[in-house]
Amino acid sequence: MKKIAIIVVLTGMFVWAVYDLVISSDDSSTADDSNFTSVEEDTQTNDTTEEEGDAPDDSGNSDTVGLQKGNIAPDFELTTLEGEQVSLSDYRGQRVVLNFWASWCPPCKAEVPDLQKFYENKDVEILAVNLTKTETRRSDVTDFVDEYGMTFPVLMDETSDVAKNYQIQPIPTSYFINSKGRIQNKRIGAMNYETMVQEFEKMK
Repeated sequence: MKKIAIIVVLTGMFVWAVYDLVISSDDSSTADDSNFTSVEEDTQTNDTTEEEGDAPDDSGNSDTVGLQKGNIAPDFELTTLEGEQVSLSDYRGQRVVLNFWASWCPPCKAEVPDLQKFYENKDVEILAVNLTKTETRRSDVTDFVDEYGMTFPVLMDETSDVAKNYQIQPIPTSYFINSKGRIQNKRIGAMNYETMVQEFEKMK
């Protein structure tokens, strides 16, 4: 009787040891698979980040003209409020904020005082492209400029061709263009002074 009991106990211990070994092996395998998946996910995330960071920049790995970060900003020529012909390419070598606006736009009104302060305090050129075709009267633009004391160039987009080329829909919209003529960033909506400075400090 004792022998039978001992055999049952030993058999039970053997079965348990085998079971425990199998379960441990499965857990280990699952953990390895999980880690491998995480590494792949991390690699994919890093690749995505690198691809975004590898957008054409001042290192000069692309001269593509377009509206994506790192692209050369499309050139254009417009007439200022004073009647002077101005091209974006005239400002190559300088940091430029290309700001699209209209006198009837409330967020534009909110943004302009900070835009003027930014222009006065930083080594930056601001080209304020007015959506002239949307204005009721040309004098509305002049009155707006006078009221807000705008001293940076105001360009008149009479046909809205430049706005269409830059895919402008809501205004204000601003493109930050570095000294190489490449788009550093695009901001939709009114910006405050602090945001302008932050974007400026990213520009080279």
